[in-house]
Amino acid sequence: MNKKHENYKELVMRLAKTDFKLRYHDSFLGYIWAILKPLLIFTVLNFVFSSIFNFKNSGTPLYSLELLTALMLFNFFAEGTTAGMRSLISKAQLVTKTYVPRWTIVVSSTINSLFVFLMNLIVIILFFAAYGVLPSIGAIIIFLLFVVLLYIIVLAFSFLTATVFVRFRDLSMIWEVVVMILMYISPVVYPLSLMPENLQKIMLFNPLGFIIHFTKQALISGHFATVSQIFVLIAVIFLFMGGSILWFNRSEKTIAEYM
Repeated sequence: MNKKHENYKELVMRLAKTDFKLRYHDSFLGYIWAILKPLLIFTVLNFVFSSIFNFKNSGTPLYSLELLTALMLFNFFAEGTTAGMRSLISKAQLVTKTYVPRWTIVVSSTINSLFVFLMNLIVIILFFAAYGVLPSIGAIIIFLLFVVLLYIIVLAFSFLTATVFVRFRDLSMIWEVVVMILMYISPVVYPLSLMPENLQKIMLFNPLGFIIHFTKQALISGHFATVSQIFVLIAVIFLFMGGSILWFNRSEKTIAEYM
């Protein structure tokens, strides 16, 4: 059984590395785009919201650092969910012409996005050093926990939607719109403190918004979510994951018919 698991692990990593290499193979700057793309988006948003809308004076003196952290987390979520949703279609030949456990295809697609996020961590670390902000050990632990939980959300969403996308290709267009909406109802480009207090509580019911907000708070301000809040978040995410796996196991058997 261990041998089998090792083979699956090797297969997942091989597929993920191949995807990562192919993603930047034909571009002039290659892997640099993994860091350059979010940096360019950050530069534009930082100028617009800190200079034009003057968010830097709204109670968050380190707005640029908060924006960068939130943007990297959100990009990881957006790219990971999109890649996971399209994973089975993008590797249709593996699904229809050879036997590969289909869950390995979904997992490898999300790991590819994780590789990009890990590269972006270099940028985050450099910005924290430039601003002279040194997070506490507790803040770093919380950050790592939230990254793991965010990846589980990405993976759960991918298991839920990968088989649906095979049958319903319009889901991709719908998800693009939903991602844009999620960006503006989550505290990515603005601090949560700008919202009315009653609305803040509602926004924190969104696991993505919760993770982004309390990651910024922990790393930059040293403020943490309560233990009970974190346990509720973990419970909700694992319930979501369990339901997604059950759905995937039931629906994957017939997807080859729609390829």
